[in-house]
Amino acid sequence: MTYDLIVIGTGPGGYVCAIRAAQLGMKVAVVEKRKTHGGTCLNIGCIPSKALLYASEMFEQAGHDLPALGVVVGKPTLDMAAMMKHKDDTVAANVNGVGFLLKKNKIDSFFGAGAILAAGKISVTADDGAVTELETRKIVIATGSDVAPLPGVAIDEKTIVSSTGALVLDKVPAKMVIVGAGVIGLELGSVWRRLGAEVTVVEFLDRILPGMDNEVARQFQRLLEKQGFAFLLSHKVSKVETSGAGAKVTIEPAAGGDARTLEADVVLVAIGRRPYTEGLGLDKAGVAMERGRVVIDDHFATSVPGIYAIGDVVRGPMLAHKAEDEGMAVAEILAGQHGHVNYDVIPGVVYTEPEVATVGKTEEELSAAGVTYKVGKFPMTANGRARSMRSTDGFVKVLADAVTDRVLGVHIIGRGAGELIAEAALLMEFGGSSEDMARTCHAHPTMSEAVKEAALAVEKRAIHI
Repeated sequence: MTYDLIVIGTGPGGYVCAIRAAQLGMKVAVVEKRKTHGGTCLNIGCIPSKALLYASEMFEQAGHDLPALGVVVGKPTLDMAAMMKHKDDTVAANVNGVGFLLKKNKIDSFFGAGAILAAGKISVTADDGAVTELETRKIVIATGSDVAPLPGVAIDEKTIVSSTGALVLDKVPAKMVIVGAGVIGLELGSVWRRLGAEVTVVEFLDRILPGMDNEVARQFQRLLEKQGFAFLLSHKVSKVETSGAGAKVTIEPAAGGDARTLEADVVLVAIGRRPYTEGLGLDKAGVAMERGRVVIDDHFATSVPGIYAIGDVVRGPMLAHKAEDEGMAVAEILAGQHGHVNYDVIPGVVYTEPEVATVGKTEEELSAAGVTYKVGKFPMTANGRARSMRSTDGFVKVLADAVTDRVLGVHIIGRGAGELIAEAALLMEFGGSSEDMARTCHAHPTMSEAVKEAALAVEKRAIHI
């Protein structure tokens, strides 16, 4: 059988691409190296981490926040097995859902390691060594990313763990050292800090959340420190030694200086991710690469006709929703339509408490580009709904072009920020202005009123500050 399209990888980008292509009338197959669909995100990333983030947040609320609301439940006890079951059940529901959707859309699934033999030819090697060769008119590479290793440090997923191992610890570590102050490290650090771990974050740079708005990162760091995080910025990890009692982490100033040692029960390496292209045969197929990523043009085409790529293996942020949009776009392009992705409006979220959400440009990016802009800010302390929920940490910041008033970026710290950012993304997708946002009626009392007030503040006419 010859397919119209074969997608290698069934993470958010791959399975969405396959389903959209099937909707558009193509005969589609997918190749997945895992035994379940969904990729890193659904199996060992976004979904299980959010399940543990929510569960640990409920644990912390029961122990610290409920009495102030008049809800007295006593000191909570942790049932780790039940919490992990909640995570596993959540994962199973999601990956089974993807399998159902692929079958519903009459998409054939092949499980095993996929390799591109040539344009239009793919081999799939199953776990038992059996090899199946498939033919197709088009190929989409959607193989995602893998954990970036820390040179000289061997991850054993027991004492020295990646994000994968950090999701399956069988007990709460007394001391956890996290290498890297990015999204993954701070989210998983939040989980284990809430459950009782003493968390220390070591970061090579002089700030947390590299790439995010500086003001947001600074305030967020202060909030995390209030929660119990310890940060060692401008430091690098030079060595990690393990023993039966845990690990000793040797760190030293990034600019040079005396080394010192931190003791930890668990060390989480969270310095980022790298594109996963191992075993795909891209060199043999002639697919051009640059710094480990597949090179594509504006229509997701690689250097080899008939082969396309999306998601974490190509340029742009390594985000599941970015991959999904690219999957939709390339399927529509292959069907002769005009799929596209607006890379200026891709939100990013840190699912801690409070959440951090951002879309568009930061102040630093606008200044570097020479763009004149206005800033409107509104604190959550002045929002009635936030007060009623005792969730007054954070603020909303709106950045608008000083001449046209077009909104160029929105940055939020606060409860539910990941949901609030959707309003900003929608406005920016249609080229909206801060006045458009400010003149849109928002329900009262809601957290979203803080977004409206920040938009009003662009022209210094906020009402409640």
